[in-house]
Amino acid sequence: MAVSGETAMLQEKDLKGVRVNAEPGQRPLQIDGHRTIAALFRARCQENGALTAHREKDLGIWQSYSWNDYLTHARLIGMGLRALGLKRGEVVSILSEDNKEWMYCDMAAQCMGAVSSGVYTTDSASQLAYLVNDSQTRFLFLENEEQLDKFLEVDEQMPSLVKVIVFDPEGLHKFSHHKVMYLTDLYELGRQNDDEAVFNAEIDAVKPEDLAILVYTSGTTGMPKGTMLSQENILAGMEASLYGLPFSKGAEQLCFLPLCHILERIVSLYTPLVVSSTVNFAESPETVFDNIREVSPHGFVAVPRVWEKVYSRVLVMAQDATWLGRVAFATAVRAGKARADYTLAGKPVPFVTNAWFHVWDFLVLRNLRRMLGMDRLKQGLTGAAPISPELLKWYHAIGVPLFEGFGMSETAGVATINLPHANMTGSVGRAVPGVQVRIGENDEIQLKGLNIFTGYLNKPDKTAETFSDDGWLRTGDIGRVEDGFLTITGRMKDIIITAGGKNITPAEIESRLKFSHYISDAVVIGDKRKFLTCLIMIDQENVEKYAQERKVPFSDFRSLCRSPEVLELIKREVDAVNREFARVEQIKDFRLIDVLLTAEDEELTATMKLKRATVEKRHAALIDDMY
Repeated sequence: MAVSGETAMLQEKDLKGVRVNAEPGQRPLQIDGHRTIAALFRARCQENGALTAHREKDLGIWQSYSWNDYLTHARLIGMGLRALGLKRGEVVSILSEDNKEWMYCDMAAQCMGAVSSGVYTTDSASQLAYLVNDSQTRFLFLENEEQLDKFLEVDEQMPSLVKVIVFDPEGLHKFSHHKVMYLTDLYELGRQNDDEAVFNAEIDAVKPEDLAILVYTSGTTGMPKGTMLSQENILAGMEASLYGLPFSKGAEQLCFLPLCHILERIVSLYTPLVVSSTVNFAESPETVFDNIREVSPHGFVAVPRVWEKVYSRVLVMAQDATWLGRVAFATAVRAGKARADYTLAGKPVPFVTNAWFHVWDFLVLRNLRRMLGMDRLKQGLTGAAPISPELLKWYHAIGVPLFEGFGMSETAGVATINLPHANMTGSVGRAVPGVQVRIGENDEIQLKGLNIFTGYLNKPDKTAETFSDDGWLRTGDIGRVEDGFLTITGRMKDIIITAGGKNITPAEIESRLKFSHYISDAVVIGDKRKFLTCLIMIDQENVEKYAQERKVPFSDFRSLCRSPEVLELIKREVDAVNREFARVEQIKDFRLIDVLLTAEDEELTATMKLKRATVEKRHAALIDDMY
C-alpha cells in the first residue's frame, strides 16, 4: 500500500501567526493554547473585542457586528437554553439559511457542552422528523414561518423536542403553540439567568473528546447518516484549514454554502476563530454573485457548480460585448493560459510570456476580476465534487488562483489540498499535515489522522464498515498517489462494468462534459450494457441565449430541450469530449433531462450533487430508449 502524508509538512510561518502546540497529528492538539472550540471562541472574542466579527445585510445595508456582540449573543442563548433544561451532551438542531443567528446558536451549544446539528432548509417535514428523532434533538431553532410549517406538520412525530425557537416572528404575531417561542424571548430568558461565572465554568468543562457536532450526510444513497465529530476532530480540521485558506486577521470572506455542510462549517464558522477573519453572510443563494462583488473577499471557497456558473456568466458577457471587446477578451485569455501552462506546472515563466500576460492583465483581466468581485482574491478553493482541469486552468488564466482540495464530512472538512507552491492539476493535492493517505485494496483511498470522525450516530454496523481492520478510514473513493499528490479517479460504487467486461469510472467523462458552458450536469450510464450513454442537464441560461440568438422557437424549458437545434448543439459538445477518450469510453447516445432540478428535488442533494441512483430510476424510460 502506498502511504503519503509527510510530504505535506509546511513551514511554521505558513500558520499565519497561529500557534499550534503539537506536532501535526499528535495529541494533545492545541490552537493558541486552547483544546476546545468553546475555549478558543471565548479567547478570540475577548482578544478582538470591538473589531468586526461578521456582517449581514438589513434592508439592503451591510451591518457590522463585533466580537463582543458575538460572545454576548452566544452567552445569552446558552444561558437561556440552560434555564430551559439543556443538559451537556444533548443535541441542538438548527434549521435556517446562513445568518448570524446560525453562528450564535452553534457557538452557544459548544459553550454549554451540547451538540450542534444543522438541518438543510430544503429538507421536507418528514426528513426533519427523521433527523430530529435520529439525533434525539431537544431544542430546535427555526428561521421563519416557512420552516415552522414543517415542524407543525410533524409535531407529534418528534417526542424528544422540548422547545422550538423561531428567529423571525414575521407573520406569526397571533400564533401560539406550547412548544414554540421566539429568539427575542430566549434572549430575555438568558438575561434573567445570566451568570458569567457559570457560563465560563460550562466552557471549561468541555473536553477534547466530547462530541461537538453532527453532520448528516447528504444522502446520495439511502437515509442520511449522522457523522459524529468531536471537539478534537474539529480542531484538527481547523488546523488543516490554516494550510489551505488565504485568510488572516481582518480578511474578508463570504459565507453562502449551507452551514449544515462541513466545508462551509469549517471555513466560515470555525476557521475565523483561529485567524480572526471577518465573515459576510450572503443575502441568499440567488444573490451570491452580487454579494461577491460587494464584499470582494480575500478568499473564496465554493463547490464546482458555483465556479462553473461564474465561468458561464463570463462567457455570456463576452458574447454580448462588441467585436473589439470579444477579440480583446479572447486574446487576454490566451495570454493568461500561456502563462498558466508554466505556473501550474511549477516552472519559471519566460520573460516574454510573463510580460505579454501583464499587458493583457492591465488592459482586460484586471477589470474582469474587479467586475467579478475577485480583484482581492488571493486564493480560491474548490471541493466536494470533481472539477474540470480545464476550468482550473481558465481561472488561473484570468488571474484567479483556484486550487482543488478533497475532504469529507468524515474528515472534518479538509484532508488534501493543492497549494500555489505544491500543485498538480488534476489531483486533489497532498495530504495536509496531520493526515496520512494510503491506497488500499481495489485502489481505495484510505485516510488516518486526528480529524477522522468517531463514527455514525446509532449505526455501529455502518461505522464498522467505514473503517479498515487496522483503523484507517475507507473513503469509498478510488485513486492513486504520485509524488505525494492524490488523484481521485472515481467512486467505488459508481464503477461501470460494461457487458464486455470493461471497467470504466464515469467521473472524468462527466467532468469533461460539464466543462461545456452548455452542459450543467451529466450522468454516464452503461453498467452491464454494451456501450455508454448519458443523461444530460443543459445550462438553462446559456442554452436559452444560444437559442434566442439563432431564433430557435421554444416556449418553456421542456420545449427548449426538445428543439432539434439544441439537440444538435449538445451532440457537438458530446462529440468533442468523445475525441478525448478511448472508443470503449465514448458516449454513443444521450438524452436531455427536460425538467429543471433544484435542491428541493430528490434527484439533487442540498449541495447540488446528483443522486445517481435516483436519477437513473426516475429517468429509466429515457435510458431504456437509448438501448
